[in-house]
Formats: sequence, structure tokens, C-alpha cells
Amino acid sequence: MTASGETISGKELLDRVLASLEDDKAEDIVSIDLRGRSDVADYMVVCSGRSSRQVAAIADKLADRLKTEQGIHCKMEGKEAGDWVLIDAGDVIVHVFRPEVREFYQLEKMWMPSPRSAKA
Repeated sequence: MTASGETISGKELLDRVLASLEDDKAEDIVSIDLRGRSDVADYMVVCSGRSSRQVAAIADKLADRLKTEQGIHCKMEGKEAGDWVLIDAGDVIVHVFRPEVREFYQLEKMWMPSPRSAKA
């Protein structure tokens, strides 16, 4: 629901999240459609920041924009360390990593549909 009381769709929220990440120069942004695969969220977004400071700044700005523009209060975890920040915006879950941490966890490989299931 937006600050004006309107309901925002998961796709609209995803579009706003992606725009915020692009504005803040997040790198290697990947969105993953989770509809029908998870009850937690409709979409997952994974991106990178070049440093711990940028990772924290990207997460802060995203949470602030969603609160100000959409009235969405995000839950955030991991910002203190700055290696990996999880932002729970409801229908969209965002992971902001430093590149080497992202490579270690490889969330995209875990959640992206396999070529076999994409053809089905």
C-alpha cells in the first residue's frame, strides 16, 4: 500500500526497487520471479555494491525511498557489517552484496529457474 493508501502490485514495487538500485549505481542487478515458487515474496533482486560503504548506502536509500514514496516500512538485516544486506519490502526481497560475498553465496544459481524447467 502506498503512502496515499493505494495498493501497489508486486510488479510495480519491483519496478520501483530496480529504479532505485539503478539510481544508486548498484551493479549486476538481477531480478528473479518467485511467483509460484515461494510464499515469502513474488520477486527477489540481487545486486552488488563496490564496497561495504556503498552496500549500506544502497540499502539505506532504497528503504528510505520506499518509506517516503510508497509508505512501505522495510525490514533490513546485515547493514552493520556491510558485506550483505537483506531488505524485505514485502512482495520484493532485495539482497545487496559486496561482489566477493555474492560470488561465495551464489543466490542466483539457487533461485534462477533451470533451463529444463523454463521450457516446461
